[in-house]
Amino acid sequence: MSTITTTALQTSYPPILPKSFNGNQPKTIRLYPLSNYTFGTKETQPEEDPSVLARLKRLEEHYVEHGMRRTCEGILVCHEHNHPHILMLQIANAFFKLPGDYLKPEDDEVEGFKMRLNERLAPVGSQFSGEGVNEDWEIGDTLAQWWRPNFETFMYPFIPAHVTRPKECKKLYFIQLPRQSWFAALLSFGCWLTACVEVLSVPKNMKLLAVPLFELYDNTARYGPQLSAIPHLLSRYNFEFIDENGQVVAVTPGGGPEDGYVPKTRVLAGGTDEEMKDDNGIKDENGIH
Repeated sequence: MSTITTTALQTSYPPILPKSFNGNQPKTIRLYPLSNYTFGTKETQPEEDPSVLARLKRLEEHYVEHGMRRTCEGILVCHEHNHPHILMLQIANAFFKLPGDYLKPEDDEVEGFKMRLNERLAPVGSQFSGEGVNEDWEIGDTLAQWWRPNFETFMYPFIPAHVTRPKECKKLYFIQLPRQSWFAALLSFGCWLTACVEVLSVPKNMKLLAVPLFELYDNTARYGPQLSAIPHLLSRYNFEFIDENGQVVAVTPGGGPEDGYVPKTRVLAGGTDEEMKDDNGIKDENGIH
C-alpha cells in the first residue's frame, strides 16, 4: 500500500491577488435571531376544501366568475447560529406551505396580502388586529412568480408556450422581519404588562416551523419544487447576521454557524411539548407541498 504525503507547495513567485469582485453587489438584508421573536397559537382555521379535487373545483368556479386567481405568499427569514431559516407552516403533519393565501377579487394586491398574513399569523387581540394593522408587515421584493396553466396541481415558474390564459398566479414576496417582537421590545425596556401577547401565532391545527436553508436546498422530494427553490431565490442577497444585542456577528461572505452546530428544523408553535423541546422538529415525518 502506497503512502501519500501532502506537503505545502513552495514557490518563488509572489502571490497573485484577485481583482475586485464587488460589481453590482446584491442588496444586503439584515437577519435577526430566532430568539428575538415570540410565538404562540390561536383558534383553529379549518382548510376550506376537504380534498385536492374540491380545491381545484373551487379554483375553476373562481376562474369562471373572476378570471385568474391571485395568490401571495411570504418568505419570512430569520437566523439561528448565523444560518438563515425560513418560517413555514405545516398542515396536518403532512403539507408544508408559506404564510399567505389567495386574494379576494376586490383586494388590492399588497393590502390584501397583508390581510391574509394577519389571518394566518397575527394573534387575536394584539396590535395586529384592528385599524392600521396592515402597516405592520414590510412587504419586500417579489422573488418569484409561479403559474398554474390548467385546473390541476402542477405550477411552473414560467408560462408554457401554448398557454394564453393561466388559471392562477402565485407570487412569493420577501418579508423583512423587524428587529424583535413587540413583546420582546417591551421586556427590553423593562415594561412588564399582564396583557402581553405573542407576536406570531399559528392556528392550533397547524405548526409554525423554522426550516434552515440547507434543509430546503435540492429537497423537492420532501418540500416540492416551490419551497426547495427558496435557497436559489435568496442567493440574490447578501446577509448581515445580527445578535440579540443588535450587533453584527457575521456577514455574507464570512463566518458560518458556530463550530459543531448543525442547523435543524425547529417547531416554533403548534406542536406537542416534546416537539417544541426537540431541535430535530419533524424530520421523521413525511409530506410535501
